[in-house]
Amino acid sequence: MAPSRWIRPEVFPLFASVGVAVGICGMQLLRNITTNPDVRVTKENRAAGVLDNFKEGEKYAEHGLRKYVRKRTPQIMPSLNGFFSDPDLPTN
Repeated sequence: MAPSRWIRPEVFPLFASVGVAVGICGMQLLRNITTNPDVRVTKENRAAGVLDNFKEGEKYAEHGLRKYVRKRTPQIMPSLNGFFSDPDLPTN
């Protein structure tokens, strides 16, 4: 089985998309392990039991991306959507 059989230009987009997905999963895993208040890695923190730390949980849930997206319209291309759906625009 030759290596050129698997390394073809047609599979580069597949490699890229899988690489991005693995990167996003790794980033989320790292974020959960380091900043999630419900995850306790060390033995001393696990011995504390269930904590009612609402401020820390709110800080974790309201991260920067969520604050940024909250102020935006829930559309991918709002100008293009407005162009095709706005009845006030004149047509040629």
